Amino acid sequence: MIELRKLRVELGVDEQGALLATLQVRPVLVERIIAAQAEDPLICTLRAEVESGDRTDCSVRNDGALMVGTRLYVPHDEALKREILEEAHSSAFAMHPGSTKMYHTLTEHYWWLFVKKEIAEYVRKCLICQQVKAERQKPSGLLQPLPIPEWKWEHLTMDFVFKLPRTRNKHDGVWVIVDRLTKSTHFLPVRENYTLNKLAKLFIDEIVRLHGVPVSITSDRDPQFTSRFRMKLHEAFATQLQFNTAFHPQMDGQSERTIQTLEDMLRACALQFREDWDEILPLMEFAYNNSYQASIRMSPFDALYGKQCRTPFYWDEVGENRLEVADDVERTKEQVKIIRERLKTAQDRQKSYADNRIAEDQMGT
Repeated sequence: MIELRKLRVELGVDEQGALLATLQVRPVLVERIIAAQAEDPLICTLRAEVESGDRTDCSVRNDGALMVGTRLYVPHDEALKREILEEAHSSAFAMHPGSTKMYHTLTEHYWWLFVKKEIAEYVRKCLICQQVKAERQKPSGLLQPLPIPEWKWEHLTMDFVFKLPRTRNKHDGVWVIVDRLTKSTHFLPVRENYTLNKLAKLFIDEIVRLHGVPVSITSDRDPQFTSRFRMKLHEAFATQLQFNTAFHPQMDGQSERTIQTLEDMLRACALQFREDWDEILPLMEFAYNNSYQASIRMSPFDALYGKQCRTPFYWDEVGENRLEVADDVERTKEQVKIIRERLKTAQDRQKSYADNRIAEDQMGT
C-alpha cells in the first residue's frame, strides 16, 4: 500500500467479512482534474452547452467530467498541465519517451488546447533526454529487411546494454529481448560477467516460460558468442529432442531502431535512478510496452493483448460494453494482419530512406 501511495493513487479497503478485503484504487489526478474543471469558466460554459444540447463534440461523464470524445478535458491550469506532462514523461510509468510517442500515448486519455506543441517543448527541454540522446550512425550498407513474422513471440531480436552504473545488486547491464511482430519487450538486469549458462537459464526462466521456444533470434553479437549461446540454450532445455532455433547475425533497420530507442530509455533510467535503476526496471519495461510505437501504430500491449494496460496516470475501466466481442479469435487474427501490413509499410519506407541516404553519400564522395 505504501508503494501504491507513492504512485499518487488513493487506497480504499472494503471489508468483506473477517478474512476478506477488497482493495480499490482510485487515481488522485483524475479527481483533481475534475475539481479544476469546476473552477474553469470556459469548461463551465462548455458543460452547460452540452447539457442543453447545443454542443455535440463534447460530453459529460457520470462523475461530472467534461470529455472530448473519450479524452478528459484538462483545464487551462499551468501547474496541473505541468504535472501531467511530468507524469507522462519522467515518472516510472513513462521513462522519457520522445515527443511523438508521448503525444500519442497521452492524448489517448487527456486533451487540451495546443497539447502537441506543449509536449514537444517539454521533451525538448528535458535535461536527461539531452544527455542520453545517442548519435545516429549512417548506415554502412543497403538495408536487408528481415521477413515480417507471422505470429507473436516467434521471431525475436536481442541485444545487451552495458556500462550502466553498477547497482546495489551488482547489475551493470540490461539484456533487451524484443518480439519483432508486436514490438513487446523484456528487460532483464544482468552483469557483464554472467556466464553463458547463466544467460541460457535466464532466457528460459523469463522468455520461454512466458512465450515458448522462439523460431529465430536476431542479434548483432559476434558469431562465436551466438554459436556458444545456442549450444548452452539447448543444454539448458535438458532434452534429447532436436529443435532448430535459427540465429541471424545481423539486425534489420527496424530492429536497430527499436534497440536504439530502448537503449536511450535505459540510460535515462540509469541517470534518473542511479544505483537503484534495476529496481525500477520492471516499471520501465511496462512503460515501453504500454506506449505508442510508430511502426505498428499502437502500443506493444495493444498488439499483444488487444488493449493498453491501466496505470495510475492512464486510468481506464473496462465496462461490459467493451468486453462484448463476437469472435475474439477472429479479431486477434485480423489485428495481427493489420500489424503485419503496417510493419511492411514502415519497413519499405525505412529501407527507401536508408538506401537514398547511401546513394547521396556515395555521390558526394
